[in-house]
Amino acid sequence: MRDEQKTKDELIEELLELRQRVAELEETEAQWLASRLRESNVRVDLPAGLVRVRTLKGLLPICTSCKKIRDDQGYWNHLEMYIREHTEAEFSHGLCPECVKKLYPVDILTFDSDGNGVK
Repeated sequence: MRDEQKTKDELIEELLELRQRVAELEETEAQWLASRLRESNVRVDLPAGLVRVRTLKGLLPICTSCKKIRDDQGYWNHLEMYIREHTEAEFSHGLCPECVKKLYPVDILTFDSDGNGVK
């Protein structure tokens, strides 16, 4: 009969072991859930990134003269407008040294060795 009955101390020890095992399983589950959440976030972010990458993939038909780009509907758009609409890029404008020389006569401005206009 003694074999079938456990002492109070034995039952308490078993209970403590079971509680420890439950705590370990809960920690494992929490780690697994955190891992799944990270994976799902990557899966959500990845398609958005791929859409941005694919936007300017392939050949862009561009006018040799004015540099306008033909879109999928056949309309010709200014380069800046096309890129602004299809990417997250913005433009700031300036003049390169060659265009400064072409647009402004030499007698108005003089140039330093880098091609920068100096009065």
